[in-house]
Amino acid sequence: MTSRNSSKEKSIGVVGMGSFGTAIANILAEKSKVIAFARRSEVVDEINHKHQVEGLPIHPGIVGTFDPEFLCNSCDIIFFMVPSAAFQEVIRSFSPYLYPYHLVIHGTKGLCLDLPEGQTLEDVGKITRENILTMSEVILKETVAIRVGCLAGPNLARELYEGQPAATVVASKYNEVILEGQRLLRTDKFQVYGNSDIVGVELSGVLKNIIAIAAGALAGMGLGENAKGLLISRGMVELVYLGNALGGSVKSFIGLAGIGDLVATCNSTLSRNFTVGYRLAKGEKLEDIQASMEEVAEGINTIRLMKAFVEGTGMRAPITENLYKVLFEDLKIEEALQYLMKYPFSVDVDFL
Repeated sequence: MTSRNSSKEKSIGVVGMGSFGTAIANILAEKSKVIAFARRSEVVDEINHKHQVEGLPIHPGIVGTFDPEFLCNSCDIIFFMVPSAAFQEVIRSFSPYLYPYHLVIHGTKGLCLDLPEGQTLEDVGKITRENILTMSEVILKETVAIRVGCLAGPNLARELYEGQPAATVVASKYNEVILEGQRLLRTDKFQVYGNSDIVGVELSGVLKNIIAIAAGALAGMGLGENAKGLLISRGMVELVYLGNALGGSVKSFIGLAGIGDLVATCNSTLSRNFTVGYRLAKGEKLEDIQASMEEVAEGINTIRLMKAFVEGTGMRAPITENLYKVLFEDLKIEEALQYLMKYPFSVDVDFL
C-alpha cells in the first residue's frame, strides 16, 4: 500500500470534467500535478492532445484518463465532481480501488435516494431522512474511504474558470481533510474556509438550488428587487427548516455555503437552476428546458426528494411544495406566486 510520504510527489485526482470539475482541476494544477478522469474517450483525448475540454483551454499539466484503477493508484487525494444522478454509479466503479488511506472530497450539490431494491420514489410517495443520502454518505456507504470532505460555496464555474475572485468551504469531520483542501486549493484569488459540519455544508449547497429556481422564475416574470429580497429571505428560512430536519446546523446555513451561495445563485444567469426558473416563467416546458441544457440543474431532483420528505415528516415548506406543483403538476407560476403572497407567514425569523 502506498504511503502518503513517498518520496515522489503524488498527483491529485479529479473525477468528472464538467464545468465545475474543469474549473477545480485548473485551480489544483497551479500547484500540483493533476490526473483527470472522464468517462468518454474523446474527452480524455481532448485533454491529453489539445489541452482542452469542450473546446475551452485547460492547464497543460492536467493528464486525462478513463481508468479508475490508474487514477486511484496514482493519487492519494481525489476530488469527485460528478452530477448526483451519476454519483453512486461512478463511486461504485471507483470503489474497488479506493483504500482507507485515500482522502476523498466531492463537489456535488445534490442528494441520492436510498430505497430498497426495486422501489422508486413514485412507489413510496413519502420518505424520511433514512431514505436520503448526501454525497459524503454515498462515499462512506459504497467505499472503505474514511476521510471524506465536501466543497461548497458561491462557486459559479464560469467565473472560477476565468480566474475571478471567489471563495469556497471545505467541510469535513476530519481536520486533516480541511487542511489538505486549503493547501491544495488556496490561491491569491481563491479563498478556502473550513467547516466541521459536513452535512450542514452539503445541505446548504443542495437546498439553495430550490430557491435559485424560484428566483429565476421571479426574474422571468419581470418582477423587481423587492420581490427577490422577499424570496431570498423567506427561502433562507425554509432552507434552515429543511436543513435542520435533515441534520445540518444553522451555523452552516448562514455561512458562505448557505447564504453566500444562495445570493450568488439567485442573481446569476450563469446558474443552471436560475435558468430553469427563468425559462419556465417565459412559458417553456420543463422537458424542453432539460433537453436543451448541457449540464444538470440539480434543483429539479432536489425538489422531488424534498417534496416527498416534507410529506413524510408532516412539515411545511411552501416554496418547495409550490415549485413541485409548477414543475410536475402544471401549476401556473403566477398562481404559485399568488399562493405564496397569501401564505400566513407571521414571524420574520424564528430559528435563531
